[in-house]
Parts: sequence; C-alpha cells; structure tokens
Amino acid sequence: MYTQNIDPSMIIPIALIVALGIIIYKGVKIVPQADAWVIERLGKYHTTLDGGLHLIIPVLDSVRDKLTKQEQIINIPQQSVITKDNVNISVDGIVFIQVEIAKEAVYGIVDFKRAISNLSTTSLRAEIGQLALDETLSSRDTLNKRILLALDEATQKWGVKTMRVELRDISVPAEIEEAMNMQMKAEREKRAIELNAIANKEAVIREAEALKQKKVLEAEAIERMADAQKYEQIALAEGQKEAMDMINEAMNQNGASAEYLLIKDRIEAFKELAKSDSKDKVIVPYEATELIGSLSMVSEFFGKNKK
Repeated sequence: MYTQNIDPSMIIPIALIVALGIIIYKGVKIVPQADAWVIERLGKYHTTLDGGLHLIIPVLDSVRDKLTKQEQIINIPQQSVITKDNVNISVDGIVFIQVEIAKEAVYGIVDFKRAISNLSTTSLRAEIGQLALDETLSSRDTLNKRILLALDEATQKWGVKTMRVELRDISVPAEIEEAMNMQMKAEREKRAIELNAIANKEAVIREAEALKQKKVLEAEAIERMADAQKYEQIALAEGQKEAMDMINEAMNQNGASAEYLLIKDRIEAFKELAKSDSKDKVIVPYEATELIGSLSMVSEFFGKNKK
C-alpha cells in the first residue's frame, strides 16, 4: 500500500485555507428580498439585515431569527360567542398582518402570531358581546373595523401592523334561523301591504286631483263661453243701435224712407205666404184692405146715426 507523507510545513497553510473558507461561509449572508434577519453579537441585538448581500463576523455574530415582511394570514378559529341579546352564535375569521420592525417582533413578545390569534379571539368576543344579533349580522363591516382597531393598537408595540380583519362565517342556531326567516317573511308581507295602501292612497289623490282639474277647466270653459256670449250680445246690441240710429237719421232726412221699409217688410211677408202650400189662404192687395177698412168705418157711422 502506497502512502504519501504530508509535509509538516503545509499543514498550517491548509488549516488557514480551511478556516478562511469556514469564515467566508459563515460570514457571508445573502438575505432574500422580502425577509429580515435579526443578528445578535455575543447574545445581544446587533442589527437587522434586509434583502441583499451582507457580511457578519462568525462566532461573534449569529442569526437570531428570520422573519418575512410579506403579509401573513392568521386564522381566527371558529368559536361560540354570545351576543348582547343572549344568542349563542359561531364565528370564525382571518387576520392579515405584516412585520414592520423585525427587532420588536423578535424581542417584544415570545410568539407574536400566537399572541395575535388569542387577542383576535378575545377582541371578537368583546365586540360581538356589545351588539344584538341583528346588528351583528347587518354590521359585519363595522365589526371588522372595530376588531382591526383593537388589534392594531396592541400589535404596534410588537412591530407588527394589522392590515385588515375579515369575519368569514357567522352561524346561528337552526331555531333562531327559522325564527328570523319567519320574521323576514312577516316584514315583507307588512311592507307589501304598506306599499299597496300607499299606492291606493296615491291613486285616490290623483283621481281627486284629476276631477278637481276637470271641474276647474269646465268652470273656465263656461266662464269663457259666457264672456263670449256677453261680448256677442254687446256687439249685436251696438250693431242694432247703430242701425236704428242710421234708420232714424235717414227718416229724418227723407220721409219716404219709413214707407220704403214698410213696403219691404210687406214684400217679404207676401213671399213667405206664397211659399206656403195651404189652400185656405187668400191674398188681398193692400189697396183693397184699405177700401174694406173705409167701408166698415162708413157702415158703423151710418148705423150710429140711425140709432
């Protein structure tokens, strides 16, 4: 068997090379972008390494903890909570957090995730205990904001920021759910009756308004018609007055005008009689009527004298 003896003078350089390699391996740290490494020197906090290439002193420096700066999810386990009106409900949710100061997250509390989970549970019970069941179900956003404020106030001193809180599920007992459904049905029926009553009321009001408007329009029409008739009669009377004035003026200027008008009326009367189909009519000239009138007057005169 062949063996090669190592030169004693080479041992020290080799040892130095090995030691240098170990120092380089232990001293060069490459931190991922979203991480933060807490470094201790001789058991005491020294610095926090962010993403990138860093050098530390082996043996003297050591990595205390590695934290991520990405948002993290902490589950709020399902639990029974009693509301203000003594209804037992089951609630669960999630909390989104982000480490902002790695030093505080490591040295401020033993386990910040467990602490936030427990704190979320107690905050959830405290907030729901102040609300009735209906308020709890209808005010989920408000409830989320209240729990967020309570958590954020406590976690800031741990270097952790509570980003948001979301309640995933709120379960109520079956009998409570059935009662709520019956109540909702009754509310819907009540609302339907109210809407129907409002619609009927509006219909009656509109009908009354339409009738009122109709009466007003009819009254306005009658008034306008009366005004029109009044104006017509006034115009007719004025026309007749003007005609009479003109006739009187003509008669004053010429005495034959009156006789002309009488003759005209007689002619019109004879025309109307001529149009009649009756066989019992007798047309006597005007001169004959005057003669008959004269004879009757003479006979009456002589009759009186005989007496």
